[in-house]
Amino acid sequence: MALCALPSFIGTKRLASVGANSESSVILTNMAATKPQLVLCLRNKGYEVSLERRKIYQILPDRDAAAHGQVRVIDESGEDYLYPASFFARLTLPSTLKRRVLAAV
Repeated sequence: MALCALPSFIGTKRLASVGANSESSVILTNMAATKPQLVLCLRNKGYEVSLERRKIYQILPDRDAAAHGQVRVIDESGEDYLYPASFFARLTLPSTLKRRVLAAV
């Protein structure tokens, strides 16, 4: 009977390259440092379950998405997904109103 060798650990090991200066931690820090941006949904064709027309959504900065005509939106599920930028209009609100909207989103 042949024995099967099992790994001596469970889960994943922290890689030596991951640390305070890793690219992922820089991205997360940059995302946290940016001001929240709001958009108004104008269209939802093909995404009726995820997006509601005339609803305000928060977007996350994503340069790659913008380069492809998309925006990263936190949708009805609470997760962020890419949608066509043409579905949304960016909102510029007075700071007091923006705080209240963000508190409600």
